Amino acid sequence: MHTPVLLNQVIEAMEIKKDGLYVDATLGEGGYTKAIIEKGGKVLAIDLDTEQIDRYNIETLERSNGVKLVQGNFREIEKIAKENNFFPVDGVVFDLGLSMRQISQSGRGFSFKKLFEPLDMRMNSNNEMTAEYLLNHLSESELFDVFAKNSEEINSQKIAREVVIRRQLRRLEKVGDLTGCIDRAIGEIDNNAYKRIFQALRIEVNDEFENLKNGLEGAMKIIKEDGKVAVVTFHSIEDRMVKNFSRGMGIKLLNKKVIMNRRGRSFEKSAKLRVLIREVDQRSLSR
Repeated sequence: MHTPVLLNQVIEAMEIKKDGLYVDATLGEGGYTKAIIEKGGKVLAIDLDTEQIDRYNIETLERSNGVKLVQGNFREIEKIAKENNFFPVDGVVFDLGLSMRQISQSGRGFSFKKLFEPLDMRMNSNNEMTAEYLLNHLSESELFDVFAKNSEEINSQKIAREVVIRRQLRRLEKVGDLTGCIDRAIGEIDNNAYKRIFQALRIEVNDEFENLKNGLEGAMKIIKEDGKVAVVTFHSIEDRMVKNFSRGMGIKLLNKKVIMNRRGRSFEKSAKLRVLIREVDQRSLSR
């Protein structure tokens, strides 16, 4: 089981209560769910990726009498919690990174290092949209918008133009087709550019920004007063979305200074944790 990069910080911030109710909105390989159970909490674990649910040790979890597994999109977290009679909850955890298994074993082209994998990038294989479709059908301006909006890559225009040029000769189907376009567009091998463009496509394929917005809104509707929502992000735009959400909704950030991971592999160094807390309404207490 892969340990999430900010697991200890999340569990500490959540202050898990015995028999408390918690939603692990991104089950992954089960790191948060396992830690919450060990602290005595009960968990509703959600994952969009059917393979993640199938690979998890469901029998062990069910024997623990503390976990309910659901395949679904956390943008519907309110609906899922209410359908499973699992609310109000003491806390919610969102970890917006990919699991190690998805990167290394899914065969869906999430990693720029897997040159012969298909340009799929779907978190849910039942969805129709793929990265391959976007790369071969969007116009140059539309590709630029995807790259620039979702990654803030400074070479987005050059890369979009190169993709359109190359697909006229041959359809882009494999990871290596895309990394080759990036190399030609910027004139050098740039791992950071690879990461940003691959992340941008994955975000677009899975509508991740809209999912986060809806997920945060839903989470605040199912947590108790004084409940906490922990969000681990791996993207500067996602982190800004969490901050802006808290300001717009008048929700307190428990940690005014973001908690960051400063160890591990280079792609993990950008992990940031923010914890939102739904404060007790003092007016209701005075009545």
